[in-house]
Amino acid sequence: MTTVSDDLWPDVQPETARRLMLAGVESFAERGYHATTTRDIAGAAGMSPAALYVHFPSKAALLFAISRSGHEQTLALVEAVLARSSDPVERIRLVVEDFVAWHARRHTVARVVQYELNALPEQEHQIVSELRRRIERRVREVVTHGVRDGVFTVADPHVAARAVLSLGVDVARWYSERTRQAPDELGKEYGELVLRMLGAR
Repeated sequence: MTTVSDDLWPDVQPETARRLMLAGVESFAERGYHATTTRDIAGAAGMSPAALYVHFPSKAALLFAISRSGHEQTLALVEAVLARSSDPVERIRLVVEDFVAWHARRHTVARVVQYELNALPEQEHQIVSELRRRIERRVREVVTHGVRDGVFTVADPHVAARAVLSLGVDVARWYSERTRQAPDELGKEYGELVLRMLGAR
């Protein structure tokens, strides 16, 4: 059984809705979205199957709530980090450190958020995809700034930004509580790797 931190979504009310989101993450991570039933989710939350529909009209609506929240948290993280510095080298290093640490610390929910995206209905998929584009756009702006200032030496900031984010996202695929590096330590290591990848001067 996967484990999910109890401090996720502290602002979600009522508490039963938050418990269902936590149970949804556990169930989707363990079985995959399509193999998970609403009965599985309700059982993991210690509720009857009918209880899920009081808060979420469908299994897809629950996945959407989880996915949108995860992407909103990630976007807020990126925005907060970028506000701390104007230097492109420092900004990209800090973004990578925090982005990677988040995906390691929240690896179970991040795995669901990142790898069950295509299970979302079309309209919900578009909403989450726009959040992803905003995250990528902010990282691309930093890389472009660095190229313009001569501190990064990549040919295509679009490709570079996508590669930077892909490194962080992939952490959720393999990270576990048994991983040797702590999330913050791993973030710092990835930060240095990305600076070398971008040819930082």
